[in-house]
Amino acid sequence: MDEVEVKKRMKAVALLRPLSIPSFPSRPHSDCLPRRTNLPVSCSSHWTESPIKAEDSTGPRSEEYRYQFYDDWFLALFRNKMVKEVGWDSEKAGYDGLIEVANRLMLRRTPSETTDAAVRILRSLFPPFLLHLYKLLVSPIGGGKLAAMMVARVTVITCQWLMGVCKVNSVDLPDGSSWESGVFVERCKYLEESKCVGICVNTCKLPTQTFFKDYMGIPLLMEPNFNDYSCQFKFGVLPPLPEDDSTLEEPCLEVCPIASKRRVAASNMVIKPCPKA
Repeated sequence: MDEVEVKKRMKAVALLRPLSIPSFPSRPHSDCLPRRTNLPVSCSSHWTESPIKAEDSTGPRSEEYRYQFYDDWFLALFRNKMVKEVGWDSEKAGYDGLIEVANRLMLRRTPSETTDAAVRILRSLFPPFLLHLYKLLVSPIGGGKLAAMMVARVTVITCQWLMGVCKVNSVDLPDGSSWESGVFVERCKYLEESKCVGICVNTCKLPTQTFFKDYMGIPLLMEPNFNDYSCQFKFGVLPPLPEDDSTLEEPCLEVCPIASKRRVAASNMVIKPCPKA
């Protein structure tokens, strides 16, 4: 066998050798994904669809929200209804654009006008006959317990794309009984991304309470926590009168872009409750 033939066979053997694979330490797949850094909330923060949740100084999150195939559809539907009411759409895609439309919803409107507009948006998400039949046939069953427990579970299934991780929990009713008709939102994405007490109160809390009570026959009290961005839904519990609702007296958030502009314009003034709340 000549030298040329030997070299050809050696090359063929080399090609048949298995490729060497670098060794990595074993670790869960989620740990290999990029994590968001512990940066403070800012006006340029963006919602990410990654299942890895941001960690910050308010404490660790016990669970993480997994993106569902229907989330994009719910977001598009809700945004389209909001755009129709506002008459304007943001150039930004996804959740960031939704927040900009929510800001525009309050533009040149009083708080009560904003709340009324948000109620119309919620009503437009459902066929009118469905709301009427639910209020007429389902809400009275068992003194409202069945309806309250049902909507709590539906809220968890359909609204985590909007609010973030949430779960059904037990709430105490004024008569001393307890129902599994609560929804606890660990850290509300809508509040965290909008950074505004007014948007929370006038485009979410007040209109949602009104919608469930007036159009589905289910009392609802929502208790947002502006310190850790959590929120407790209490289906079956009537909300207090506006003059007795401490939420409406909350001051602007430190990260609120509207409050920041007001501080620059009038740095010697004490910031009072949010002008939109």
